[in-house]
Amino acid sequence: MTTTRETVKNSLSTIDFPASKEDLVDFARNNGVDQDTVDALRALPLADYDNVGEVLRSVPLDKADEEGQSAADKAAEDRQHVRPGLAEHQRETPANPIAEELGENRKGG
Repeated sequence: MTTTRETVKNSLSTIDFPASKEDLVDFARNNGVDQDTVDALRALPLADYDNVGEVLRSVPLDKADEEGQSAADKAAEDRQHVRPGLAEHQRETPANPIAEELGENRKGG
């Protein structure tokens, strides 16, 4: 399924909240929302949603747009887009915070 935050937001702009998952799916189906967005709403956890923001935090999105992209998603994207020909051991990587705090040669005990 492929949908975006903006599509979900626009699709649910006139629904009355709070709304259950079933209400959201029925509303989308009855108002001509594209099938990918309906499928994404079907994948929501069973719950009552108080506003569009709660729906957006729970709806599965294929590719988050820049403002909604999590830090983990940004990091994964950065790992995918590196200069060609650069060996992995030559890439700059952040230091492990635990190793920085404890020291790499510290023995457990």
